[in-house]
Amino acid sequence: MKDLALALAEHVARTDYRDLPPAAVRATKTFLQDTIGVGVAGSAGPWVADLVGCLSGWGVADQATILARHARFPAPAAALANAYQIHNSEFDCVHEGAVVHAMTAVLSATLAHAERQGGVRGEELITALAVGVDVACHIGAASRAPLTFFRPGTAGGFGATAAVGKLMGFDASTMVRAMGIAYGQMCGTMQAHTEGSILLGLQVGFNARNALVACDLAARGVPSVENVLEGPFGYYRLFEGEYDAGSVLKALGRVWRVTELSHKPFPSGRATHGIIDGLLELERRIGFAPSQVERVTASVPPLVHHLVSRPITDRPEPGYARLCAAYVGARALMRGTVELEDFRPPALTDPATHALARRFTMDPDGNPDPNALGPVTVTVALGEGRQCHHVRVDHMYGSPARPMSRDAHLAKFRRNWVSGARRLYEATGERLIRLVDDLEALGDARELVELTRAQGA
Repeated sequence: MKDLALALAEHVARTDYRDLPPAAVRATKTFLQDTIGVGVAGSAGPWVADLVGCLSGWGVADQATILARHARFPAPAAALANAYQIHNSEFDCVHEGAVVHAMTAVLSATLAHAERQGGVRGEELITALAVGVDVACHIGAASRAPLTFFRPGTAGGFGATAAVGKLMGFDASTMVRAMGIAYGQMCGTMQAHTEGSILLGLQVGFNARNALVACDLAARGVPSVENVLEGPFGYYRLFEGEYDAGSVLKALGRVWRVTELSHKPFPSGRATHGIIDGLLELERRIGFAPSQVERVTASVPPLVHHLVSRPITDRPEPGYARLCAAYVGARALMRGTVELEDFRPPALTDPATHALARRFTMDPDGNPDPNALGPVTVTVALGEGRQCHHVRVDHMYGSPARPMSRDAHLAKFRRNWVSGARRLYEATGERLIRLVDDLEALGDARELVELTRAQGA
């Protein structure tokens, strides 16, 4: 069987825009736009100003833009900041089977390199993003083990390396070397997820930054390791565990993972979304007020239980609350949706929300797939002698099986576009929508990035 790292590198090196099916091109454009919008909104997230302040002291180069800011930074610094902004609100698209927020590191590194290089055509940008997502998601989807490291950072870092290497014209051998250098810098612990720490998004940023460093070194001929993924101390043995390389080898060039990405309609951990869907469906079907709820029980796969079954605390940090199914579910019942403001004061300490959240329990359902996010069964018990009501959610809203419409996708983008730390003009957002719609004809990706810059800030 061919070495998996080499097979992925060959896939990236040989893929041309003409090899991409129309569905892959459409999905790449859709999630590029979605991710930019999420990153703009994330510019108002916690600790962003402190991060940018640190980056300003670590080096100066007029290379790449941090979303919703005016100044330019060294490309690795911009990649780090943008990946953090994209992930800090848990609003970024995800590949559910691979458990990878694939666009987060991939787009951040790719835009930073495209801006510093200049002259990257729209077709080249689409191709680089598509193969980068492919690498990240294939690596994640091959795993047969529970999460121990944060895969959006680790697998996402490999995907970012592939995308940047594609733009730099790497052959397969150079691509493997770049992946090896990225592997030597790889990081991403699940402890940050367990604690709901902002380190979670920073870890994605570190790997996006490291992808650029890896490609720059590989381009100069710096050697690394060859058995990046499957060696005795390679990625799968140290970071994952059991895996199935054969499933990836069969899918390369046949399955385009970007077509399997899920939108996130709510700014919370994807593992909470099945519960949100179930609660809102029962609310529509039955018609009840939050005050009537005696108990909510969710039967969920072990991964969902591990990720978001955590107690509500008196003063939760935003990152913790986004990953607390009880808090998120309570906000959904009280407001009929979940939005960015649900993770800011005064919502985070609202007594009614906390009281309702304490009526939630979650039980693992014994699903044998360690990476499954569904199905989810939600049961609501109502007071005043009313019976329990159940709903099973097989596919979460935003997934390929239940996709967001274009109107819903654009509505999400437009809300995010005006939610950043520095206001961007609505008319500029509309220009970006039109540009992405016709991205194949774009002569230089710098035109795209320029629209995301705040004026005079």
